[in-house]
Amino acid sequence: MIGTEVDLTRIADAVEIHPGCRIRGEETSIGSGCVLGAEAPATVENCQLGRNVELKGGYFSGATFFDGANMGSGAHIRAGTILEEEASGAHTVGLKQTILFPFTTLGSLINFCDIFMAGGTSRTDHSEVGSSYVHFNYTPHQDKATASLVGDVPRGVFLNQKPIFLGGQGGLVGSARIEYGAIIAAGGTCRTDLLKPGQLHIPESPRPVTRPYETGVYGGIDRIVNNNLLYIGNMVALKEWYRNVRQTFMRRDEFDHACYKGGLRNIEMVLAERIKRLGDLAQKMKSSFQWLEKQAGAPESIIASQRLLHTSWETIEFELKQSDWAENSTAKATFLAALESVPVGGAYTETIQSLGPEAQNVGQVWLQSLVDEVAKLWPQSLN
Repeated sequence: MIGTEVDLTRIADAVEIHPGCRIRGEETSIGSGCVLGAEAPATVENCQLGRNVELKGGYFSGATFFDGANMGSGAHIRAGTILEEEASGAHTVGLKQTILFPFTTLGSLINFCDIFMAGGTSRTDHSEVGSSYVHFNYTPHQDKATASLVGDVPRGVFLNQKPIFLGGQGGLVGSARIEYGAIIAAGGTCRTDLLKPGQLHIPESPRPVTRPYETGVYGGIDRIVNNNLLYIGNMVALKEWYRNVRQTFMRRDEFDHACYKGGLRNIEMVLAERIKRLGDLAQKMKSSFQWLEKQAGAPESIIASQRLLHTSWETIEFELKQSDWAENSTAKATFLAALESVPVGGAYTETIQSLGPEAQNVGQVWLQSLVDEVAKLWPQSLN
């Protein structure tokens, strides 16, 4: 079934659509070589598919899939999601507000929401998530300031970093930051940042305990705020990468252009969501620090941080919503000049990986300067 609102010129001729599929939405675009519903019926609405994308069965709404991306049957993929080149998932994967850089591979029975993941250099050297893995993105305090960076944008875009491995039958509690080369052993839930490269982390099982707990009363929030701002900063950097770099590779036809627009729209959606969720956290601080102030022995540093977030949020929010971030313009200009010297017409992943170390380094400096500008909104002396 193809909805009457679908522009049929936005479905390429060489597309294989199996029985039971439903295609809906004015923003839907499906490039050549795509296969829909090979394993089970697929519903595709307002998604943008590049070339040779395979969506084998499930529900796909508001997401963008670049060339060669694929998902197994039973998928549930929602808005704010981007699968870049050759990123993939096996069966029964749920994604929302999730960005996977090229080659990233998800096993089966995975639930990812509010997470960015990068790492690896090819389909044989890629970041991977084992089956039955969860990113925990909702707290007992009923907030979702919990987005996690698995890798980062300034280095990850160059497709030259060590892969990250999240072992199966496990979980990651957001918000967290995981460094390239990290391995989290199967069967455990990671509740901490892993900021050193090439580390094996074997999560400790929580000690059984029952104790009083006041929902809505927070402890130290500096790590939470810092990680959230770093996530937002990475999305700012990714948006600028799309605007200045990605678009130069998306000019072959209207299907390329649709993927570029869809990807940029999803990044902007993620940015708006992250700012909103951090704002929700800031609003919860008043009742939290007022409760703590009444308790004997409550750490003043914790109260001060909570009060600071609450009273300064209006200013922070204003800064986060600006569109003109300060950046290292010299590094940006140098990198874009180096990019212009690369022959036109090559594949995105191959072209980026063909850049020399000097160009990659200066590009990283440019993107990192954007992340750093956002991170400055929270006093680093508190972290």
